[in-house]
Amino acid sequence: MSGSSYRVRAYSVRHEYDVTEFLEAYRSLLQSAVDEIWARIRWIEKPAEPKHGVPGVRYTARRLIPILPKDGSFKHHELREKLKEAWPHAVHYVDSAIKLAYSILRSWRRNYLKGDRGREKPRVRRRFARVKETLYVLRDGRLRITLDARERYLEFDLRNAWFWKRAKGEPGELIVREDSLILTFREICNKEEPAKRLAWDSNEASLDAFDPELGWVRVDLRGLYHIHRVYEQKRRRLQELASRKPSLRGVLGKYADRERNRVMDAAHKLTTELARRFPETEHRFERLEKGEMFNGGRAHNRRLAKADWSMVRSMLAYKAGVGEPLDPRNSTRRCSRCGGMNKAPKGAVFECGSCGLRVDRQLNAAVNLYLQMEGLPHDPRWFDRVVGGFALTGEERDGNPDEPSRGSSVVIPQSCVCRSKTT
Repeated sequence: MSGSSYRVRAYSVRHEYDVTEFLEAYRSLLQSAVDEIWARIRWIEKPAEPKHGVPGVRYTARRLIPILPKDGSFKHHELREKLKEAWPHAVHYVDSAIKLAYSILRSWRRNYLKGDRGREKPRVRRRFARVKETLYVLRDGRLRITLDARERYLEFDLRNAWFWKRAKGEPGELIVREDSLILTFREICNKEEPAKRLAWDSNEASLDAFDPELGWVRVDLRGLYHIHRVYEQKRRRLQELASRKPSLRGVLGKYADRERNRVMDAAHKLTTELARRFPETEHRFERLEKGEMFNGGRAHNRRLAKADWSMVRSMLAYKAGVGEPLDPRNSTRRCSRCGGMNKAPKGAVFECGSCGLRVDRQLNAAVNLYLQMEGLPHDPRWFDRVVGGFALTGEERDGNPDEPSRGSSVVIPQSCVCRSKTT
């Protein structure tokens, strides 16, 4: 099975043009488009089960469902003509604002239906402008962006830019910011069936996967967690000082930016190494929503907030390829050998009350996700043959004849992506 898809890459260029007034006008235009579309939304009342209810109690509630206006006469004529009246620049920016406003409201609607947003109208706060293909000319490395038709332009010479020789594909929409320009290039790539698939179990300090050929594969995330922890301590000390010296509040923002940059740098290096170690591999992750995992415990919530699963998943999506998410329910409680349900393990070792299996809890979850990904049932004979070669609990063998013997199809987890096999 094969097909085609697009690979989109974005590059940033710094500039010194004074476009603050233009970007503020575009922000106001975009907010006006959102306001006009919001006023045309129809609200339909439907029964729905609440997202957060009393455990063990089933009940339904009446809920308002928003329906965005899709009438072409409104979208392409009435709305466009109304926004053009107060827009002094090139008219095609009105089309760009309408398209972006619908995108903002569709995103708000998805989050609203999931229960993550209320009925508040989205507000546009950032200054930027999205430039359609009809508003710029790119020829031989020279870029010209139209602000006012036949009057005002922004010109860039990209021939000496660091990315120009590596940029491939057709140029797409641009984004103008106050101090930078974002260029996108869209390249058609053939999408083929992956040679291998890995299902990753997401944990606080690691990503764990199982493969019949490689065995147990572990990726250490403690470096990412350490960055968050270090800057958490720095912010805590600064907040105590800033309460007495307000001039230090600006330093808090600087540390927040530095934390974000270092985390993104570490995540990029990690995902690039994964893409190189596992070529032609599709990666599958659990469908995890941190917002649904927060509870009343402050320590638990703070540890959970430091997890960067979503960032790793999004970076791998364009570097290697990410498939449909997996259902995480009972992946830790279910025995990967016999399929029996057990109590959630409190320590590092999972013990099955049905078949007596003792295995590392993260390896147990990784095997369960692998079986779910491949659509395979739980089979003790398959488990003993394929998974059973590892010293599953990390302990010495006790001489029990029923204990799985060591084989060659396994991997000893290390502090990095590991593929070396045991002897």
